Order: sequence, then C-alpha cells, then structure tokens
Amino acid sequence: MPILISILASVAAFAGGVIALRFRDKLHIILGLSAGAVIGAALFDLIPEAIKLGSSVFQPEQITALTAVGFLSYLILDRLFSFHVHTIEHHSTENIHDYPSSSLYCRRGSFGAASFCLHSLIDGFVIGLAFQASVAIGAVVTIAVIAHRFSDGINTIGIILKYHGDHKYAFSWLTAVALAPIVGTALTFTISVSNNIIAVILAIFAGFFLYISASDLIPEGHHSHSKTLTTIMTILGAVILYIIVNVVAI
Repeated sequence: MPILISILASVAAFAGGVIALRFRDKLHIILGLSAGAVIGAALFDLIPEAIKLGSSVFQPEQITALTAVGFLSYLILDRLFSFHVHTIEHHSTENIHDYPSSSLYCRRGSFGAASFCLHSLIDGFVIGLAFQASVAIGAVVTIAVIAHRFSDGINTIGIILKYHGDHKYAFSWLTAVALAPIVGTALTFTISVSNNIIAVILAIFAGFFLYISASDLIPEGHHSHSKTLTTIMTILGAVILYIIVNVVAI
C-alpha cells in the first residue's frame, strides 16, 4: 500500500509538471502560483509538521531557528554557486535555447529543483513511516502528500523554465521529482529515522522553500508582467496549499 500511494504521488507531481510545460507561454502566471504554493508548503505544512514531530525534543522557537538556518544556508550557497545571475525576464523567451543547461541560469534553476526533489524524497519517506504507525495516519498523510505533489510538479517546471532550461532539461528534473516519493517510501523498508531527525530536515527545507519563493519566484511579479495578476496568483497559491493541508487532509 505505501508503494502504491507513493506511485500516485509521483503521478500527481508529473501531471502538475506536464501542465506547466504545456502552458509555458503563461510562465509569469505559473511562477506567481508557484510562489504562493512554495510559501504555503513552508508555512502551513513543513514548519507545523516539524514542530509536531520534534515536540519531544525541540521547542517551537528552536524549529523556527532551524528554518532560519535553512534560509540563510540557501542564501550563502546561492551567492557562492549561482552568483545571483540575471533572470529570464530580462531576455526574450524566443532566445531561450541560447542558454545551455550547463550555464549559470540553469545551474540556479537546478539548485531550486533539487530542493523540490529532496522534499519529494522526504514525502515518500513520510508516507512509509505513516503507514508503519497505522493505516489511519497513513491515509491522512496520503491525501496531503498527493495533493501538494501536484504543486511541486508545477514549481519544478517553473523554476527550471525561469532560468532558461529547455523542455528536455525541465522534463528530466520533473521525472526526478516524480520518482523521488517512490524511492523515499522504499527506503522506509530498509532504514529507520527518528521523528526528531525528520523534524530537523523539514524545518531546514522550510527555510529553503521560503528563500526560493522570495528570491526566485515572487520577483517575477515586479518585471514586465502585470503585478496585480501575479500577486493574485501568489495569494491563490498560498490559499490552495492552506486548504490542502488544513481542510482536504482532515
């Protein structure tokens, strides 16, 4: 059952990514929605879950401190390896193939996509652990994971396309993100990790997600496209994630 559920989560991520690829000419709308979804995932899902899982060892303020560590660590890595390159809005999308996958543009996008991939791996791991606890807990976790895997597929494509990754490169990252939950679930059959360790990982990834949204996704609304529309899409993305985590999963 856990493997079957992780496969469904993979399909959801893949579906979200394919939709994003299909409508890549509406990239500013996709990125606006992605920004809200990433913020929502961090604030409504990862941080609360980290506080709950780590409650026996960590105080809430310690969890938020770990989130800050994640945010600042991503900032440092971004400055060291991505050099804060110019974004796609400063160039014509018609010239998108002028920037190969090895360029700084795609390297920055790959860095963001890798975070989504690792998050997907953790989600698969959580699915396996939830079913080990009980079928009821597994069912609740399943609904939440499958629902927001769809947004992670969109987010992955959005961040790659933003930094001039071509269709094939974006699809390869989408495949990695889609398969990651299956790998994560499979790992639960061979290794065991305490809730406290998972809490630390989730808190740090919340910081990663907040940085990605603030640095790479939200700025899309401050360039050539309608700020009002992009802002509305960002708010909508956050609201959707809130509903998924706090309503649908109940």
